Amino acid sequence: MLDIKFVRENPEAVKENIRKKFQDHRLPLVDQAIALDAENRAIKQEVEDLRAKRNRLSKEIGKLMGQKKREEAEAVKAEVSADGARIDELSAREREVVEELRKVMLQIPNIIDPSVPIGKDDSENVEVERFGEPKVPNFPIPYHTEIMESFDGIDMDAAGRVSGNGFYYLLGDIARLHEAVIAYARDFMIDKGFTYCIPPFMIHGNVVEGVMSQTDMDAMMYKIEGEDLYLIGTSEHSMIGKFIDQMIPEESLPQTLTSYSPCFRKEKGAHGIEERGVYRIHQFEKQEMIVVCRPEDSMKWYEQMWRYSVELFRSMDIPVRQLECCSGDLADLKVKSCDIEAWSPRQQKYFEVCSCSNRGDAQARRLKMRVKGADGRTYLPHTLNNTVVAPPRMLIAFLENNLQPDGSVLIPKVLQPYMGGTERLVPKK
Repeated sequence: MLDIKFVRENPEAVKENIRKKFQDHRLPLVDQAIALDAENRAIKQEVEDLRAKRNRLSKEIGKLMGQKKREEAEAVKAEVSADGARIDELSAREREVVEELRKVMLQIPNIIDPSVPIGKDDSENVEVERFGEPKVPNFPIPYHTEIMESFDGIDMDAAGRVSGNGFYYLLGDIARLHEAVIAYARDFMIDKGFTYCIPPFMIHGNVVEGVMSQTDMDAMMYKIEGEDLYLIGTSEHSMIGKFIDQMIPEESLPQTLTSYSPCFRKEKGAHGIEERGVYRIHQFEKQEMIVVCRPEDSMKWYEQMWRYSVELFRSMDIPVRQLECCSGDLADLKVKSCDIEAWSPRQQKYFEVCSCSNRGDAQARRLKMRVKGADGRTYLPHTLNNTVVAPPRMLIAFLENNLQPDGSVLIPKVLQPYMGGTERLVPKK
């Protein structure tokens, strides 16, 4: 969410930003916000003037009563009463205007960084760099669920009976591999100096509104019936929400946290749920990283965070690339974002496994997070988030890239301690 003062003083810049995001239907929001802001400020001024007048007249009443000019005093009392009624009327309207303005401001997208490539949608995202050599083996790579089934490692039929499409049972070596990857990712980030955290898996509605746009909320979040609680779609939601309404001491920055959680998503929209596989599902587990920092440090952290993802995947022998998200592919709160995509030998193309985002001060403004500087002044911190690893999607890349001609799967050295020293998984079928 932008600062209304910025919108008021830079309306054309805000509109141009909306055009760059190919959201022309939102252009009228800028004028609506400015009009509501003007009305709100006019109301405040009138109320202030009326209160000053009331104070002045109250003193006058006292003088008139002292002079025993009762009729004149009563006339002034009537005027004070009328002004009081007008103040009540204006105050009620002010509350309405403030709420209307808030709703409009929540729909105006954040200002994107000048380095963001301009494009309509994800088809115009830009490849920046590749890490590792993509390989195409000289033997066929089965579909990922077929690989898992060869180890008796997945049961989607039973999950379908229990929960429906978009769920799964992981079993045996595949379940153990899943947990090994999560544990390795946890320790990887701890070694980078991040503090490990297990957050709440449900959050209040005001936190949801603070961390994501209404569009994303409707497409993703499951609400607990009859309660002001939502299941998190990623632990970023509760990790950033941890700082709601807080004054953060500047000396405690940057806050660098890595968190484990299950994640729950409706997956509404164009992609939908893939019934056969585990690429897009309603429930999964994830290791996340978030940073809360000074504004001048946020781009440095953005660069560092996506590079952590590259380092992690390369340590497991998985080729990846960095893909810069174009303007039309950025969610409303994002200033800049990139995807880390892993190589799929079966499909002979890359697919998304991590998403790194700099959200500037948008989440901080929505959540009323503040930092108290050494000079006593307060300012808004910047917030960033990035996926460390999110199996089972990551398992697709892992299994395909480490699969051998005999159907076995090599376990990279970094994962072997988490797999009880196992160097190779041998299929049961």
